[in-house]
Amino acid sequence: MTNTINPVIPYIEGDGIGPEIWQATKKVVDAAVNSAYQGTRKIDWLEILAGGKAYNQTGTWLPDATLEAIREHKIAIKGPLTTPIGEGFRSLNVTLRQELDLYACVRPVRYFKGVPSPLKEPEKTDMTIFRENTEDVYAGIEFAKDSSEVQALLAFLTDKLSVTKVRFPETTALGIKPISQAGSQRLIAAALDYALEQGKTGVTLVHKGNIMKFTEGGFKNWGYDYIEKNYSQAFTMNQFKQLSAKGGKEKAEAALAEAQAAGKIIVDDVIADNFLQQILLYPEKYQVVATTNLNGDYISDALAAQVGGIGIAPGANINYKTGHAIFEATHGTAPDIAGNGWANPCSLLLSATMLLDHLGWFEASQLITQAIEQALETHLMTHDFAQMLKIDALSTDAFAEQLVRFVTK
Repeated sequence: MTNTINPVIPYIEGDGIGPEIWQATKKVVDAAVNSAYQGTRKIDWLEILAGGKAYNQTGTWLPDATLEAIREHKIAIKGPLTTPIGEGFRSLNVTLRQELDLYACVRPVRYFKGVPSPLKEPEKTDMTIFRENTEDVYAGIEFAKDSSEVQALLAFLTDKLSVTKVRFPETTALGIKPISQAGSQRLIAAALDYALEQGKTGVTLVHKGNIMKFTEGGFKNWGYDYIEKNYSQAFTMNQFKQLSAKGGKEKAEAALAEAQAAGKIIVDDVIADNFLQQILLYPEKYQVVATTNLNGDYISDALAAQVGGIGIAPGANINYKTGHAIFEATHGTAPDIAGNGWANPCSLLLSATMLLDHLGWFEASQLITQAIEQALETHLMTHDFAQMLKIDALSTDAFAEQLVRFVTK
């Protein structure tokens, strides 16, 4: 992507409600860009194919041309995609992330006033999740019960590694959970860099290292080691523990207070199941979270529920080294409501604001965010929120038109 004033940005409209939320998003983004820059900047949208539309037109779920277009233009935006059942890819979303090595799934979670939430104080939830995107059980290394691969793997585990803990070997399926030092550290570095750029004061490593000591425990330990060697702007609770063991708790507390006074980022870690409890009880304690792939999936959706649901949760999949990024709706295709005008475009819209921020077009991004705030606070909402509040709903298109009025006034 060489043109920063008139960039070509590929888009995948998606399946199910995808076309509806894409048209709404495009309408609002184009209006915001035009309003913010008075016609001096413009996005040229380039449609590329994936999912059901790709299959219907080309006979393949993910054409090579789609991957090539994203590689060439660096960034793209996409609606929700159908996962092929019984054939082809395990998940188109996972395939895109792995093919382009989009190792950081970035999910900002915040509350918009007016949105119904199960929490008494949902406004306390305001954090950004960095989920490792290419490893863990999502690597797809698993084998079916009764398969020759399982038999071979069981034999290897038993004969070569003396494993005796497979409880029911005759009826077992097996999966492998790869977590690497390199993969963990580049994800955690992205989280630290983001915290520094955004002026945050805390980063939390979430893991299940108390049980999985070499994979998730490795994630934590490699993270602390990398931060301590490469980020003088950070102070870790691992350093706190070391100081406490050597010089006493008083000395460690003094070092922590000094780091806080100096504006350093404080890095701690929390066990994943405890973290899921903490985000309900004390969400204000957490700002930036770095975690493994499966934990990140659970955490991101749980946090989205706290602020009103996944329909308002944006997301991006980014490789900070190559610059490749896909911004996406984080929810599913919802085929049961497709075509009814009920779909909420906010997940894709807010992902589009992340795309604009990625371009450095902060003025346009802010116009969209402010328009969404204004609409939701005054209960101008799509069907999902309106039915919970028992108020009249706007159609997907009418909601988008209202946002256009807000960004252009």
